[in-house]
Amino acid sequence: MIWATLLLLVVAGSALVLQNALMLEARTVSGSVWVALWLNSAVGLVVLTVTALATDGTEAFARLAQGWLWVFLLPGLLGTLFVFASLTGYARVGATLTISALVASQVVAGLGFDLWRGTSVAPAQIAGLVLLVAGVALVFGARG
Repeated sequence: MIWATLLLLVVAGSALVLQNALMLEARTVSGSVWVALWLNSAVGLVVLTVTALATDGTEAFARLAQGWLWVFLLPGLLGTLFVFASLTGYARVGATLTISALVASQVVAGLGFDLWRGTSVAPAQIAGLVLLVAGVALVFGARG
C-alpha cells in the first residue's frame, strides 16, 4: 500500500511541472496571471463537484454547511496562493528553483506540523531536511 501511495505522490509531483508549464502558457496567451489561475480553479471545481456529487451526493455538502464553513475556506485560499506562487516562480526564476524552494519549504512546514502534533521525528529526518535545504541553496547559487 505504501508503494502505491508513493507512486501517486511521484505522479502528482511530476504532473505539477506540466500543470505549471501549461498554466504559464495560458498566462502568456491570456495576458493575465489571474485568468490562468481562474482557469485552473474552474476546471478543478467542475471535476471535483461532479465527483463529489456522484460519490457522496448532496449529504456531504449539507454536513459541511452545518460546520465552521469559514475555516474550510482557508484551504482554497492557501491552494490559490500555492498555484499563484508556482506560476510566478516559473515565470521569474524557472521550474528548477521554483520546485526546489516549494519542496524544501513544504518539508520544513511538514516537520513543524509533525512536531506540533507530537509525532516523533528521527535524527535522520532532520539530516535529510538539512540536506534538502542545502540543495536548494546550491540550486539558487547555481543561477549566479
